[in-house]
Order: sequence, then C-alpha cells, then structure tokens
Amino acid sequence: MMKKIVVLDGYALNPGDLSWEPLEKLGEVKIYDRTSGKDIEARIGDSELVITNKTPITRELLQKKPDIKYVGVLATGYNVVDIKACEEYGVVVTNIPTYGTQAVAQYVFALLLELCHRVGHHDERVKKGVWNRSEDFCFWDFPLMELSGKTMGLIGYGRIGRATADIASVFGMRVLVYDIKKPEDMNKNTEYTDLKTLYAESDVISLHCPLTDKNTGMINKESIGVMKKGVKIINTSRGPLIDEQDLADALNSGKVSGAALDVLTVEPATPDNPLLSVDNCIITPHIAWAPVEARDRLLNIAADNLKAYLKGERLNRVTR
Repeated sequence: MMKKIVVLDGYALNPGDLSWEPLEKLGEVKIYDRTSGKDIEARIGDSELVITNKTPITRELLQKKPDIKYVGVLATGYNVVDIKACEEYGVVVTNIPTYGTQAVAQYVFALLLELCHRVGHHDERVKKGVWNRSEDFCFWDFPLMELSGKTMGLIGYGRIGRATADIASVFGMRVLVYDIKKPEDMNKNTEYTDLKTLYAESDVISLHCPLTDKNTGMINKESIGVMKKGVKIINTSRGPLIDEQDLADALNSGKVSGAALDVLTVEPATPDNPLLSVDNCIITPHIAWAPVEARDRLLNIAADNLKAYLKGERLNRVTR
C-alpha cells in the first residue's frame, strides 16, 4: 500500500515551474499551495508523511494526529516545527541544509552592487527624462563606489559565508571573517578576526549566521557606533539579527551609507517598519534562495530525505 504524503504549502517552492515527480515516486501525494491554520488538521487527514515550508507543526497538532511519522521541512530553518514534541512522539524531522549556497552568495553581490551603483534607480531616472534634462553627458544622483580595495566583513563562515568570501576576493576585496568558532581552514585572502575589529575595519558587513538568543539584535546602536562612517550592511540571513529602528536611525544620520536586506524581523514587511521610508535602504521580499536551479535542488533533496527515511536511513535529520 502506498504511503500518503501531504504537501501543506508547496507554492513558494514550486509555483509551477518545477515537477513534483521526485515526491510522487514515493507515495500518494496531495499538494496544497497554501494551508491556513484552520485547515491543517483536515488536510493532513491520515497522512503519515507531512511536507511543510512555513505551515506550523505544533505539539497540539501532533497530539491530534498520531498517524504522523515524518515531517519534511522545505527549508534550512525548522523553527516552524516543535522539535521537542516530535522527539517525544517519535516523529522524524528533516530539513534542507545545503541547497542554496551559490544562489544566496550571488544574491549578496546583487544587493551590494545595487548599493554601489543604484542601477535600478538610475534606469528609472533615465526613463523619466532626468538624464535628458542634464547639462552633462552623464548623470548620477547617488554616490557610486568601487569594490576593489575595500574590506568586506562576514559574520558567520558556513557554506554561504565561504562562497561569499570567494566572490569578494574576485572583486579584489580584503575579507575579514568572524564566527563563534574559529574555522580550521580559511579561504585564500581571508582573515579571521574578532567581532569588534570586523566592525571597525569593514567597508561592507554581510550577515551569514544563524539566529540565536545571543545574537538577536547584534546590529544595533552600540555595534554600529564601532563601525566606519559610511559602512554598508547586507542581510540575507535572519531579520532579527538587526535592530531595525537603530539601523534606520544610522541610515538617516549617514553613519551607515546604505543597507540591503532580503530578510526582516516581521515578514512580510509591516507598514510601521522604520526601514520602509529610508531612501538608502533596499529591501527585497526574501528571495535570495529562490532561483529555479536552487529550488530544483531543494525539491530533489526533500525527496531524497523522504526516500532515506522510508528505507530506515538517516539523512538531514534534525531530530535524534
């Protein structure tokens, strides 16, 4: 008898440009684009195998759904799942740790180059006739910056941090790294340093660390005070690493010359977010992970995780 698999919120991963075939080979699959809280129980039904991205799997749900044996998270972060409850009820949980390394590192530089050149802004100004009305053969109204010779500080040196360091080196940047554990091996032209030195010497700071109780709000008034005047800050990691009001104040004062964020403390952005009204802050809607190639890898890894579970093997498990 085929196992029943339910995908609770598949649209973000696959809005129609991928195939669900890797999962469909493993059982009888029911796919929902999105699932609201009131519909979770009904849609899971008697399925043993649950696939989720951001739909929460809580202790209360597990108590009501004893048939659940496996939860596959379609992301690296798995905070939407009550891991402790899953371990108590014998539910295996897996995640996808490595699918987006190159995609996110590439996106860091998409954001950084936009801060350096404001390509989108200047394209808009040309099309509105501002260049045409200029007295000169060229026109710009944001300061432009060359990366060669600048210092990039990376907070976190996992897979994405390393890939970002590689790209920075190609641009001719000096790369400083801070991680809570000093790496045993470092990329060429990359230096390990303490956090205060990284803050003080970096022209660009990019965040690549997981969110913990200790680093929540680590980019704040005090840490920004240590940084160079005119520093640029990039975040493709987790929104709560930054105190958004403190960053907005620093952007408005010019202490921070620009910020580019793909993640926020509350997502989607709420109207009262202080960064929405700051001209020198770029905000994108959590898409660093989303190139089709990365999503295809994610889907195939999700299928591999489930296949391993069905064979009694361990692959990308986050439960004991």
